[in-house]
Amino acid sequence: MVRLRPLPDILIPNPLILFVGINPSIRSAEAGHHFASPGNPFWKLLYAARLVPEPLTCEQDGRLIEFGLALTNLCPRATRSAAELTTAEMDRGRAALARKIVRVKPRIVAFVGISIYRHFFRLATGDGAGPKQEKIGDARVFALPNPSGLNASFPGFKDKLVWFEKLREFAAE
Repeated sequence: MVRLRPLPDILIPNPLILFVGINPSIRSAEAGHHFASPGNPFWKLLYAARLVPEPLTCEQDGRLIEFGLALTNLCPRATRSAAELTTAEMDRGRAALARKIVRVKPRIVAFVGISIYRHFFRLATGDGAGPKQEKIGDARVFALPNPSGLNASFPGFKDKLVWFEKLREFAAE
């Protein structure tokens, strides 16, 4: 069994948006880049929503900092499915993420997946994607739909794009 290395965070001080994924996929860990699975349109959504001024690929994930953006994960361990993460891993990740947010001081924390937003704030249920009332320090909070092609609640590119565009508008406020 090959031991996959954790993906490095892509962080800068005071980013406009800190994107927070739940954990890397096996494909991302193998590639050494975030959102590397072919069925995941995260990079295309960033460009289509005009959150970045040019198309990027997963191999260019380090360039997010050029646009005042940052990226991390709640849990560093790569899995085939987030359901493989243990409660203890999620709790450790939550505490580490809270410390990271205080240190980095983003203007907005954008959870890439509604379930990760709910987990962070310990909500059993709640509304879906969009701006949230909660804050983390001074950072405003936004929940995006998980961009994975497996997301049945937001099955198509356009269904997800609407929320990435709303994030851009939220960031402009």
